[in-house]
Formats: sequence, C-alpha cells, structure tokens
Amino acid sequence: MTTSYIALDWGSTNLRAFLYQQGKCTAQAQSERGITRLNGTTPQQVFSEIIAPWQSLNLPVIMAGMIGSNAGWVDVPYLAAPVSLDALGEHLLAVEPALPVKAWIVPGICIDRDDNCNVMRGEETQLAGAFTECPASLYLMPGTHSKWVEAEGSLVRDFRTAMTGELHHLLMNHSLIGKGLPEQQPAADVFRLALETGYSHPEITGRLFEIRAAHVLNRLDKTAVSDWLSGLLIGSEVAQMLGHFGRHHHITVIGNPQLTERYAQALALAGIHWQALDGDQAFQSGIRSIVNAMDH
Repeated sequence: MTTSYIALDWGSTNLRAFLYQQGKCTAQAQSERGITRLNGTTPQQVFSEIIAPWQSLNLPVIMAGMIGSNAGWVDVPYLAAPVSLDALGEHLLAVEPALPVKAWIVPGICIDRDDNCNVMRGEETQLAGAFTECPASLYLMPGTHSKWVEAEGSLVRDFRTAMTGELHHLLMNHSLIGKGLPEQQPAADVFRLALETGYSHPEITGRLFEIRAAHVLNRLDKTAVSDWLSGLLIGSEVAQMLGHFGRHHHITVIGNPQLTERYAQALALAGIHWQALDGDQAFQSGIRSIVNAMDH
C-alpha cells in the first residue's frame, strides 16, 4: 500500500499541496496560481515550483480539481454517472510529457441526460473522502457552485448544481441590488428571516428587486443586504433541491465550517438530519482512498 505521496488540490483560483509520509500529512504549501491565475506561467512550471521542496523524495503526485478540465493542464475525460467512487483510482490519467516525478490527475464525473446536464471537478475527490468519513445517501457541498449528490453506498447516482454563491457575488457586485451600499456587516437575525422567506417561497425571481426597494425605503438596514440576499438564495436552493431529491435522505454537508453552518440552519429549518465534514478533511481522505485504489 502506498502511504507516501504528494496531493494537489488545484482549482480555478488556488492551489494547495499536501505532503504525505507514511500515511501522515507532514507538510503543506499553497499558491494563488489556480488555473485562471497562471499569469503567463504554464501548469508544468507551477507544478515544478510547488513540489520543488519535496522533489528529492521522488514521490508520486496525485492532482484533483480544475487542473483536469479543458481549461487546465490536461483535459481528463469525465466518468459518467451512475459511477462508483472506487472507479476514480482506476481511471487516473498520467501526465505527459515526462516530469521530475510521476503524476496523475483524478477524473471528474458527469451526467449527460435530457433532464440533467452536469459536471464536477474536484468534488468527486471530496465525495470519496466523505464516503469513508461520513457516509450518507445525499451529500451537500456548498460553495460558489453548490453540489447536491445522491448516492447509494459508493455509487454516485445523480447530482445537481446550484450557482448560489456566484449569484450572490454577481448580484452584490454587478447589479442594482448592491449598488451604492456601505460595507456589509453580519446580521444573523436578518439572515434567518430571509432564509425562512426563501425556503417558504423558493421561486424568488420576483422577490429579488424587493431587496433593493427594502433598503431604499429603510425597511432593511443597508449594511445587512448581503446577509438578506444570502439567506434568500440559500433558503430557495435548499427547498428546491429537497423537492427534487426528496426529504427522506440522511445528509452530509461538506465544506468550510462558516459556510456549512449557514446551510445547516436551512436544513434544520426543513427538519432534516445532517452531519458536517470539513472540506479539507474530505479531500485528504478522498486522495488517500484513490491512492489505495491505484495499488489494486
């Protein structure tokens, strides 16, 4: 069993590297050169720089995330769902040309149906870790593009994506809703009320302009617009996704604790049992299971 290796979580905006020796993470490194921020360098150059302190160890490198997309280093084919997470380690793509060490990229997962067209890169590795750490029948991975993944054991059956985080950013920064606002402040009560509104009335398109009107008419504090919009969007997302996947599931929420807590409030509002798993822990556990699958 391989217990010493380097793992790279290489997304659109950031790159994180983890050194594993005898099964333990002994060092970490980070770079802001995600695939959209290479700034004139090539992925191979960034790769060589990030692993340089550990290159003499001659360890295998496993990479996951957008580095395997058509905008990344190598366009690694998706595995089509339904698919077992065990297959990830059996379909790694070796990176060529020759590098100072052997390196592979984890494939993503796709759904290509008339009723659902979806892709994921990087989340599949966290799913593999979550299956080991906190197995569930439905996984929620909140973020810029939240993923909701239906599974049966290690089999990924279906998944959907909600652009909640990106919508929040766009509406706050590039629409009338956020225009001319002061610095935003945390407003837990405002978030909770908006969460209840979005959950109870998930078709929120007709409610968005009301956010602008509410702070113009002094019914909403101008410093709390961000939390109101966040609650409205998250409440709507959770209601719609539970409507699609059903409310009978046991859910694992994977991500950073701050964002996980916001979604946990929505799930509690819906009366859904859930458990949380830190995103870094899920990624590292997933890479470990993928490396183990390589040995078989």
